[in-house]
Amino acid sequence: MNSKTRTALTAGVLAVALGLGATVQASAGTPRSVSGKPSDNITRIADFYGAYIDAVTDEDSGDLGEALRGHYLTADFQRELNAWEEKNHADGVLRAQNVPLAWKVTDNGTADYTEAVITLTWSRSSTTKLVVDMTRGSHKVFHIGEKGIGGK
Repeated sequence: MNSKTRTALTAGVLAVALGLGATVQASAGTPRSVSGKPSDNITRIADFYGAYIDAVTDEDSGDLGEALRGHYLTADFQRELNAWEEKNHADGVLRAQNVPLAWKVTDNGTADYTEAVITLTWSRSSTTKLVVDMTRGSHKVFHIGEKGIGGK
């Protein structure tokens, strides 16, 4: 048995043993990097969504999720979000009852505040988009919805 055959066989057995049902491919791709800066609102929105999704996933909406809301959201918006959640029986930050598998933040522009589009991926073929608005001065989220405050 040559080394390629042995590698393919090992990957196949590992995939079946792990219940993946697909072959495992070794990746020797280039290392990934992520950068950002605290003065950039798009970075801050991405940091918030990444940390919030981790918190909800890791501790099932425990204290860390609430602490992140307190840090990243305006006090008025926290109250608005709580009311939305009571009415809709869902997480207001994610606008859903479950947690997405992935997320992406895209700058959507504006002059007096920052607006970003958040794409939440739920499955291979299911995504939703939210618009998040953040103040420039205090770097606090003051709106999450299907449309931004500018109506985009």
